[in-house]
This record gives sequence, structure tokens and C-alpha cells, in this order.
Amino acid sequence: MSTITTQAPASVQQTQSQGRAYAALAVGILCIGFSAIFTKWAGVPGPVSGFYRVAIATLVLALPAAAGARRVFRLGGPTLALALLAGCFFAGDLSFWNTSLLYTSAANSTLLGNTSTLWVSLWALLVLHEVLGRRFWVGTALALVGAALIVGPDMRGGATDAWGDLLALGSSLFYAAYLLSTGRVRRTAGTVEFMWLSSFGAAIVLLAFNVATGLPLWGFTFDQYAALVALGLISHVAGWLCINYALGHVRASLTSVSLLAQPVITAIASVPLLGEALSAAQIAGGGLVLGGIYLANRRPAAEATAEPTGSGEPAA
Repeated sequence: MSTITTQAPASVQQTQSQGRAYAALAVGILCIGFSAIFTKWAGVPGPVSGFYRVAIATLVLALPAAAGARRVFRLGGPTLALALLAGCFFAGDLSFWNTSLLYTSAANSTLLGNTSTLWVSLWALLVLHEVLGRRFWVGTALALVGAALIVGPDMRGGATDAWGDLLALGSSLFYAAYLLSTGRVRRTAGTVEFMWLSSFGAAIVLLAFNVATGLPLWGFTFDQYAALVALGLISHVAGWLCINYALGHVRASLTSVSLLAQPVITAIASVPLLGEALSAAQIAGGGLVLGGIYLANRRPAAEATAEPTGSGEPAA
């Protein structure tokens, strides 16, 4: 009696792969949505909390990334350089963004940090020649308007809030560069080894900066250490593993728009956890963000079939 085996068609496998990528993206966004909460709970200088975040990730990922990291080191050249460069970009993002949280609200800082969408999309259009349809731009506009409503009340703050806003906006430039270099490296490097290499690079940069500027690296309370550990394990390891996996299967431009859900999660969580009020305008803004994300990611069936996966971004 013979056994008949069947294999799913390539189109079905591709659909399943993309489904897993979007599920991973959703989990990752939820994890990084708590980044601002953990950072505010820690209450330490931005570069210090950033160092703990990536240093913990470097230690946790060392063993599972060992084999892949050795392979990347043997390859050397552009792959290794881009992975370490991504770590430098992420170090800049963490330094600016974590510091901004000491001056402005979690929701406001998270929104401005996520304006990296504009820089990523501009790069995709001008450099990668990626075709971004009308739905993408309309969805992006809705998401940005909604995100602005979420943090609108905080925009009327004083000089302290303005300084925090400026730092958060500056972090978006580093964040965009990180997203773009992540997409390029993932063509040849796996998720875990890339995460370790970029975390290692960021940890070295932040450690050097903290030592050079005399920022304290220890002497904190138990609660502060607990928040720093949660920041490293949940927001970085769990969150960014999921997001970097998604970047290997989803275009960087679409991923960056989806990351606009992060301010929604942060704004909602900040109400009970940080005591930051959430107005009706902010709630309505959250609905616009989610609606814009859905529209930006939704394409006609014919277009989705005809357009190659990745559209210039990694499709591993």
C-alpha cells in the first residue's frame, strides 16, 4: 500500500509565510509598545537605559546566535559592516529617544520617534525606486494624522516638552537608518545573528559613550534594575526578533507604517501605568492610525499577485 504525499502549492506556502510575518510583526509592535513604559519606570539617563537594553540582548542571544554570527564574521565585508553599522544607528536612536522620555510624555515621544516612516518611504521612492501606490500614501497620511491626534495635547507644553520633542524627532533619523540597514543585511544574515551583531555594536558604542561622559552604570534600585531587564528581554529581544523576522518577508516601507501602532499601544498603556491622561481626541487618533495601517497594507489582489515579494527589500 503506497503512501501519497502532497505538497502545498508555492502560492499557499508564500501566503502562510507572509501570514507568519504579519503575526510576528503584531507581537513585536506590542512588545516595543512598552519600551517607553519600561524606560520611564527605570528613570535613568537615556544612554544608560539604552546600554542595558542592548547589553542584556547581547548576552541572551550569544548562544543561539553563535553559529550564525561565526558565519557572518567569516563572510566579512559588507554584511558584517552593515550589521555593525545598524547597531551604531540603533545606539543613536536609543540615546536620543530614551533621553526624550525624561522630558516629554511617553505618547508624544513615541509618535515623533516613529516619524521615521517618512524617511524610509522617501528613501524607498527615490533610491530603491519602489512603487508606492495611492492606498499606501492615503493610509500613511491617515496614520500620521491619527498619531498627531494622540499626542496633540502634549504639543502645547513648555520648553521642557519642546526639548523632549526635538530629541524624539532626532531619534527618528537614526531609527529610519536602522530600518533600512536591517532590510539590506537580512538578505544574507539570519534574524538571530543579525540581532546579536547589531546589539553588540550598539552596546559597544553606548558603553564607550557612558564611560566617556561619566554617566552612572550601576547603583540603581531593585525596581530600576527590574525595569531595565524588562526593557532588554521584552522590548528588545522579544520585540525586535519578531520585527526583524518580519522585515525579511515584508517591505521596509510597509513595516515602518505598521510600526505606527506603537504610539497607540504606548498611549493606552501610559494611562494606568504612568498616569498620563488619554483624551477623546487621542482615542479617535488611535482609530485613524489603525485604519491607516490597514489601508496602507491592503493592496488589490491583482497587484499583490503581480508584484514580487519584497519589492527591493529582503524576501528571505
